[in-house]
Formats: sequence, C-alpha cells, structure tokens
Amino acid sequence: MVGSFGLRKKGTMSVRALPMAQALAAHGHDVTLLVPPWDTPGDSGLQMELGGVKVVNLALPPAVPLLYHLLIVLGLAWESLRRRPEVLHIFKPKAYGGGVAMLVWVLKQFRLCRARLVIDADDWEGAGGWNDLDHISFLAKHVVSWQEFWGYRHADALTVASRTLEGIAWSIGVPRRRVHYVPNGVQAWVTTASPGAREQVRAAHNLGERPVVLLYTRFFEFSPQRVVQALAKLSSLVPDYALLIVGSGLHSTDEQVFFRLLESHGLSPRTVAVGWVEMSRLPDYFAAADVAIYPFDDILVNRAKCAVKLIDLLAAGVPVVADRVGQATEYLEHGESGVLVEPGDVEGFASAIADLLTSPTRRAFFSGRSRTLVNRRYAWSELATRVEEAYGLSASERARELVPA
Repeated sequence: MVGSFGLRKKGTMSVRALPMAQALAAHGHDVTLLVPPWDTPGDSGLQMELGGVKVVNLALPPAVPLLYHLLIVLGLAWESLRRRPEVLHIFKPKAYGGGVAMLVWVLKQFRLCRARLVIDADDWEGAGGWNDLDHISFLAKHVVSWQEFWGYRHADALTVASRTLEGIAWSIGVPRRRVHYVPNGVQAWVTTASPGAREQVRAAHNLGERPVVLLYTRFFEFSPQRVVQALAKLSSLVPDYALLIVGSGLHSTDEQVFFRLLESHGLSPRTVAVGWVEMSRLPDYFAAADVAIYPFDDILVNRAKCAVKLIDLLAAGVPVVADRVGQATEYLEHGESGVLVEPGDVEGFASAIADLLTSPTRRAFFSGRSRTLVNRRYAWSELATRVEEAYGLSASERARELVPA
C-alpha cells in the first residue's frame, strides 16, 4: 500500500489505509504500508509495526526544487517494487501516489512488473472537488484532474469510498467489474469513552446538565449562514441548550466566519469551542453530547466524501441529525439510527434537533441502533473481503488465506 503523504496529519492514511491494511493482515496477508512523510519530516526513514502491518516512512530526499518531487516518486516506486508485491494498492490517484501508479503501469506494459495495480479513491480530487478547496496553482489543479481521470481508467481495479465515486467511475467508462465499493469502516477506538467521561468533559467546560448539541467539523462542509440560522431557530425551541464545537477549520477563514455569525446571532454565550482534539480523546467528547449535528451542503465534494466523522459519531452511539447528502444516506437509516433532513431545510433541521433533545427515549433508541448497525455493517474485518475481491481473490482463495499454515 502506497500513500501520497504521511500517516499522522491527513486522514486518508490513518483512518482508511491503516485499518484496511490491519484487517487484511488479520486475514493472513503480508501487508506493507509505505508513505512519504513530507508533511511530518521528523518521521523520515522511520519503520514500525502497527497491528501486524509493516509501516515504512520513506527517507526523504534533499529539498532540491522539482527534483525533490521526482525523487519521492522514484523512491516510493523502488521501495514498493523491490518487495515484489502481488498487489500494489495506491491511495489517491493524484500527486506522489498518482506518479507511482503511472510509472508502474508503464513497467507493466513492458512486462517488467506483474503486480496488480489497484487505486483507492476516497474523495473527488478534480473540478468540483478538492481542487476547489486546496490553495494550489492552476497548473497543479490541471495535473491533479488529469492524474485522477488517468488513474481511474488505467488501474486494474478501483476501490472507492462512496457511491458517488462509484458512479463517476462508471460514467467515464471504467468497467463495472473493476470498480469496488469499499466505504470507510468503524475505528475500534471510537466506540469506548473513558469512565466518567461525560461528567468530566461537561465539568471541564461548564456545561452542567444542559442539553448539549455537538458539532464535530472542519467547517468547510457547509454554508455557515444556513447552520447558524438553524442553531438560532433551535434557541427558540430549546432555550437552554449548549453548543459544543470540536474541530478546527480546513482554512482559518471558514472558522472565523462561522464564529462571527454565531456572535451576530447572539449564540456565542451558549457556545463552547475546544478546537482540534486528539483522536484518543474524541470518544470522551462524544459521550458529553446529547445530539450531534452533521450539516452537509449538497455539492460534489461532499457527495463524494466518505464521511469518517459521521460514522465515528454513529459508532459511538451519538444520536445524529444529518443532511440527506452522499454517504449519510448509506451510514444512517432515517428513523432507525438517526434523522436525515433534506439539505437546505433550515426549519426542518432545527426542529429535528429539538425533537431529539426533548425526547430521551428516542435518543436512547437511536444510540443503541446506530451502534449496532454500523458496527455490524461497517466492521473493517468484513469490508476487507471487498478489498480482496478488488485484488482478484476468489471466495475459495480468500478462505484459504484464513487457514493457518
């Protein structure tokens, strides 16, 4: 498995590639996860084992302009191919991973490499996707879009994290047999809070016994005006609620705009913003909430996303009100494990939150159902069988992998 960045800062490698790799290792596969830690250069050259997976941080080359990027691609390709893999699974079709995919594809044409080339997509990267969010040059955006389409069309198989990405792949001519839907799974650590976490977090932030609405976010996923309007409406329905915000903005301006709007609507006094929280502490903050909201504008980048934050909330048993967009409709069953609201319906969003805050019985029902459903349907041990299908393993071959030698 090859990534385009390190393991610690960006979510794809830590919450998708690594748990997928660990589940495959548990199925009997020999898995190496190779990453270029340009975003965490202190990890350069570091090797470790995590849950049965060999994690190798590429030794970063000298920072010579342009040559640096080429040497990272060549280094990733060399470190991958010298291990003679049967499968080379590349996470994201762009940047360094995309470069490795292209190089390996060329080698395959000359029969110099026999590895099955699999590309994983967990976001739409081009126009309408992350190209519209990332602050990169026009030329870089063009290259990313080109790499994305090239990777989809030239991989032996695709693993995609959302139904939208699955549909995009089909629409550009990728044969259906090559496209494998593998949504993000439950991370085991998220399901268990520390003893007494609810009381401790509430005491630490002076939340008391008030109803608490949790917004776990990076702020770019929604229109701030719409969400603040819904929260203002909620204050007339449930006057004593508190808003707990966990997370920091992808861009600082997103966060600043949101907090200015909260202030202009008189919501600042009821708001507690704790910023970025260590993953190990997230379950404690989830436990402190009565209801979580997952606002999601109906735009391409959101429809294509794999909604890790949403499945984390559901797996932890937090009752959720979410917009009916993208993977929310896969992870959450309306009326069974949470509430879905039509995107843009400010009144409906506020009313749904109020209904849950004032109904402990309904909250308890959703909490139990969401835990049960997502932990059963989206366990990585089960999702790994879909990955094995992308690798070209038949059911009988997969069964033999599980038989001890």
